[in-house]
Amino acid sequence: MKILVLNCGSSSIKYALYNMDDQSVITSGGIEKIGLPDSFIKYKFNGEKYQVNRPIEEHTAGVQFIFEVLTTGEHAVLKSLDELGAVGHRMVHGGEKFNKSVLLTPEVMEAFAQCNDLAPLHNPANIKGVNAVSALLPKIPQVGVFDTAFHQTMPDYAYMYALPYDLYKEHGVRRYGFHGTSHRYVSQRVCEFLGIKAEESRIITCHIGNGASIAAVKNGKCVDTSMGLTPLEGLIMGTRSGDIDAGAVTFIMDKFNLDTKGISNLLNKQSGLAGVSGLSSDFRDILKGIADGNDRARLAKEMYTYRIKKYIGQYAAAMGGVDVILFTGGAGENQWEVREGATNGLEFMGVKMDVQKNRSCRATEAILSADDSKVTVCCIPTDEELMIALDTLALVG
Repeated sequence: MKILVLNCGSSSIKYALYNMDDQSVITSGGIEKIGLPDSFIKYKFNGEKYQVNRPIEEHTAGVQFIFEVLTTGEHAVLKSLDELGAVGHRMVHGGEKFNKSVLLTPEVMEAFAQCNDLAPLHNPANIKGVNAVSALLPKIPQVGVFDTAFHQTMPDYAYMYALPYDLYKEHGVRRYGFHGTSHRYVSQRVCEFLGIKAEESRIITCHIGNGASIAAVKNGKCVDTSMGLTPLEGLIMGTRSGDIDAGAVTFIMDKFNLDTKGISNLLNKQSGLAGVSGLSSDFRDILKGIADGNDRARLAKEMYTYRIKKYIGQYAAAMGGVDVILFTGGAGENQWEVREGATNGLEFMGVKMDVQKNRSCRATEAILSADDSKVTVCCIPTDEELMIALDTLALVG
């Protein structure tokens, strides 16, 4: 079966086409700048990268463009859309309504739309993607895979905020967590890689990229995660502040006369690595700044890795110990400096890194800890698209 995976953002659509007979990627790509005159599609064909510019006003036209690239011209990979067996969608915020992937029926879509106020930028875009496919291929089965679903196994004392209880009961104010599809994939994959049983393991999964989160996975189930009601809570990220005193938020709002939109913009888009360093949200640029003697870049790096280390310690305590710590995501997979900074000082927990293994590892499955380390530290590249494709196959196959 061939399955198309779509990840629809407010102005973008990423896609990957899978042959599920061998779980291989036939092609992948994405549309950017939807609604702007300089929109374009980028895609891969036989290992080469291509780009085609075209004005794309909205998501239905974007999905149509993707279908066109897949089926026509010299780079076509399908004879017709009839070869598609199903479409799997990344769905961002399922609230408490969805704790697993589901077939997208009208009733499911209505329930998902009720979660829009929890993710006003992401959920409506996800809905546009589903509707676009329905308009073009009304009979094809579609599956929703939710970022928040994996974290729905958290106990109430882990996901609740110490706020008036009615805010939770009436408005759903609680920790939900994100990157769930990634955390689920890597926590399962590392057990296969190491030959251990998920139901007898304590794993800390560190998804470190421009957006970053950590999850505590005990016996195969998530028991805590760093992101909260929104993706802002937790670790320091590329442009997000992560954890911050709520009193500091109201102080800044009063001091600079900011409304909710203004403070949200400051915390989500002007903070994090970019805000501290004044250089960039990209960790590679931070490292270059350090090499050039920029002390704010040094500070940003140390804050960044220190926060990761603190969460690792918290989650080891929450699970009564840890067997495996794994790194994934753009920076987690590719930047040894992140992994080294986040694990330095954890020897008391039984973590003993192999410096050479860590520094030579880049985006590949590998054990990074020493042979006599009591805790195994790994790099496990994530594959959220494959996870979505597998869930889709399980539901429609």
